[in-house]
Amino acid sequence: MTASEPITDEPTADDGESRLIIAECFGVEVPTFQGEGPSCGHPALFIRLSRCNLTCAKCETKYTWDWSRFDPRKESAQRSVADLVAWAASSPVELVVITGGEPLIQQARLVPLVRGLTAAGKRIEFETNGTIAPAPELLADGVRFNVSPKLASFGVKETKSIVPAALESFVSSGQAAFKFVASTVADLDRIAELTDTYRLAPVWVMPEGTTPEVITATTRVLADAVAAQHWHFTTRLHVLAFADARGR
Repeated sequence: MTASEPITDEPTADDGESRLIIAECFGVEVPTFQGEGPSCGHPALFIRLSRCNLTCAKCETKYTWDWSRFDPRKESAQRSVADLVAWAASSPVELVVITGGEPLIQQARLVPLVRGLTAAGKRIEFETNGTIAPAPELLADGVRFNVSPKLASFGVKETKSIVPAALESFVSSGQAAFKFVASTVADLDRIAELTDTYRLAPVWVMPEGTTPEVITATTRVLADAVAAQHWHFTTRLHVLAFADARGR
């Protein structure tokens, strides 16, 4: 990848190239897996975008948005679409996960990235909080959305994290799965309310936790109730395999 460029919240494109604000890219030099959701266990490359429109207390990637704790000039860099496509194309791994932060904040500049990646034979999964409806240009063949609406128990007001129009857009796209983080059976009750209200499907539940011990304990708390709802259950493979190391 090329050297970092000065960071602003509006990427520059003086040379005519589309640019994105990136927190990190990984999976080429040190291989890894998609750790969650429908593709859990699949080899994957990750492009993590910087910036988010939510401020969840339990967020595990605060280095993408919490500038009271992190320096954006150290934690993010501008990268051209051409550079990102070349990076991904250098690997035989098919799946590219575009995550954040909240990647759809920059979705106008993601359109050429998606086109370049799909032209290179990649399939794409977006990890999104579900508050921003996807642009029609992103609803391309080979693109899926893992939509993770954040509950109040995750440390965010649902007046900000639950956006009905955006959820309806993901449902109507036919290209989304809905993945909820949960730690208690009460969380599952709230998930059931949301899935019924907005007709969300398919639904995946993921136990909250950043250590194998906590994930195992939370899995046992939730498993029977998740099974009773006939929802999918996903673990957090990157935590179990790599101890939640950054860049894995």
